[in-house]
This record gives sequence, structure tokens and C-alpha cells, in this order.
Amino acid sequence: MEFVKNYLNEVRKIAESLDLIVIDQMIEKLKDLRSRKGRLFILGVGGSAGNATHAVNDFRKLAHIDSYAPTDNVAEITARTNDEGWETVFDSYLEISNLKKEDCILVLSVGGGDFNKRVSVNLCRGIEYAKSRGALILAIVGKTGGYAHKFGDLCLVIPEVNKDHITPHSEAFQAIIWHLLVSDPRLKASQVKW
Repeated sequence: MEFVKNYLNEVRKIAESLDLIVIDQMIEKLKDLRSRKGRLFILGVGGSAGNATHAVNDFRKLAHIDSYAPTDNVAEITARTNDEGWETVFDSYLEISNLKKEDCILVLSVGGGDFNKRVSVNLCRGIEYAKSRGALILAIVGKTGGYAHKFGDLCLVIPEVNKDHITPHSEAFQAIIWHLLVSDPRLKASQVKW
């Protein structure tokens, strides 16, 4: 029972420590994205890839933002991995999608990618490609210092309250934040069933 209490206390501390200004700015950027009919590409690997899939549904259905997750197309992502390497899956997807300056990527990640440590290099390359095209880069990450934090235009860092729980808290709060975004009256375009 002690672990349960402590874990949920950590969740409370994180919720109370989130940067509300960054969240508000994300809402405004996404509102502008929708008004200019830009597209949202949500990039994530591992648990964050699962979150990207769910987030695409919510941004499309509830906020009426044209959204995509490259990891949703298993055939394409595995073909690219097989033929060109795992590191290329996001930048090549964005290139084929003809990413424009009117578009946006949203990076969901724990560490945010790191070329030097060879971690989530595919995210780093996706961010680089988006920068080269002038697209807006938003991110929700669990650590400072990663590529998304350094080079994103607007990055929400999930506060670290326990170094042993960075991953579960980061991935859980990705879901909390995107649900907050699509529920804000400035973005919400459709009613939820419940």
C-alpha cells in the first residue's frame, strides 16, 4: 500500500508543477495550426508510439486537426527499417508527406532523443527535417537536455519527482496533456460521448 500512496503522491506533485504557460502556448499554436489548415504529425517510439496513435484520434475527432502518426503504418515503418534503417523512419515519412512550414510535429518522448548517445535518433532526424522545412516543433518530454528539448520550438518537460519513475510518469502525462489540449474550449470542436 505504501508504494501506491507514494506513486499517486508523485502524480499529484507533477500535476501541481506543470508549466501552465507552456501548455497555454501549445493550445494557441495548435489553434493557429488548425486555422491555417496545417497538419499535425505526432512522433513517438515505444510507449510514446502507442500514445501517438491515441492522440491522432483525439486531435482529428475532437479538435478537427488533420493528424498523423508515422508509426501507425506498420508496413511502411518496417519496410523503411528493413531497407534504410530505423533511424530514417520519421524524416523519410515527413519528406514523403511533403511537410510544409504550415505543418507541425509533436514529439512524444521520455528522453527526447540524443544523437551522441544513439538513443531515439529517428526522433532527432525527424526534428532536424521539420526544422529544415520551417515546420513548428512541439514536444512533451520527461527530461531536459534531449534533442527535442534543445531544438523544439515549444517543449513541455514533465517534472521529475522520482528518478525511478521518469518513464511511467512521462508517458502517463503525455496522455493527460494531449487530453487537456483537445478538451480546451479553444481547440475542442466536437463533443465527446461521455
